[in-house]
Amino acid sequence: MNLAYHIVGVVSALWIGFSGYSLFTEQQFVVDPLIDYGVPRTWWNWLALAKSAGALGLVAGFFLPPLGVAAAIGLILYFTGAAATTIRAHSYKTTPFPLLYLAPAAATLALQLAR
Repeated sequence: MNLAYHIVGVVSALWIGFSGYSLFTEQQFVVDPLIDYGVPRTWWNWLALAKSAGALGLVAGFFLPPLGVAAAIGLILYFTGAAATTIRAHSYKTTPFPLLYLAPAAATLALQLAR
């Protein structure tokens, strides 16, 4: 179980960290949907920071378990909000994408709590 937790945690952190990096660098595939959803430009760096901090928190959770739990919960809430934003914007074809980031964060949390 411990090995699975570490593997899933690292993969989750890398994937979510890449998402944060992509937003910081304003990659087109991340920015275009935000514009379509009506997310203000002034929020983008804060959203990227939240994703990046959550990814770092997942890794820090290997050494400080409460921090990992908090990071995973924060990421679950973040991506739940992102999914709600896609639904509010009637962009149903993009709704699965935030859920694809939510799933590994939730799996990391479940595996950490099961240790």
